[in-house]
Amino acid sequence: MPEPPLLDTSVPHPARVYDYWLGGKDNFAADREAAEAGFAAWPGVLSSVRANRAFLRRMVGHLAVEAGIRQFLDIGSGLPTASNTHEVAQAAEPSCRVVYADNDPVVLLHARNLLASSPEGATDYLQADIREPGEILEGAARTLDFTRPVAVMMLGILHFLVAEDDPYGIVARFMAAVAPGSYLAISHLASDVNPDVMAEFTRSMHERGVRDRLRSRAEVGRFFDGLELLEPGVVLVSKWRPDSDLEVRAGTSLWGGVARKPAVRISSADCGGRTTG
Repeated sequence: MPEPPLLDTSVPHPARVYDYWLGGKDNFAADREAAEAGFAAWPGVLSSVRANRAFLRRMVGHLAVEAGIRQFLDIGSGLPTASNTHEVAQAAEPSCRVVYADNDPVVLLHARNLLASSPEGATDYLQADIREPGEILEGAARTLDFTRPVAVMMLGILHFLVAEDDPYGIVARFMAAVAPGSYLAISHLASDVNPDVMAEFTRSMHERGVRDRLRSRAEVGRFFDGLELLEPGVVLVSKWRPDSDLEVRAGTSLWGGVARKPAVRISSADCGGRTTG
């Protein structure tokens, strides 16, 4: 396990702010101040983060059970909590292999909780930033076989990338590196759900040093360009294949969706009249 990088507790970090909203204890005064300010602006944030966690559970379960996915790359994983990706995936199929990546040094300190794999499977943790896809892909290749399908998960992380970070290019680079039959799962804060409240929430977080960029449903949909969206498409995370009416009614301002990377199609002109797909 690598040594943790220097930790600046005076600056809030999204993973620790999220941990506070979920009732965790691995956060510092700056994180709690930002979290409380965000809650004051948008009390629905607590329901939203819980709905996002339920979306993770349903999505991973579906991909492991229904889609037969055995490899997961969870980027921006955050601090360990209930229903972590490897727990859900390996409960469905013990041979699943999971790699987590996050840039918060505190997550690294708790990585042993993310590495408690089933004997048949494997887990790994990378101290890495989503803005460095090559670093994540190289590290993940120690555990994952990129010649076989992988579920690339970016839950609650892309809204921390602004235009200068080239978020669409980053997502495209990850999906270019994985095999056909792979999946992309995204959840993202919405700019077009309760827009006045969300604008105040964003302003409040910016004042406390948490940089984010909310996006509309159409903007979130662009991340799936070239992929095959699973039903019901890009929807509020509480409405993505819910297990109960209670989950449907969960308040949230997060768009979510899951899509499959299609097989490469070769035109008939390139293969003597044969088409593969």
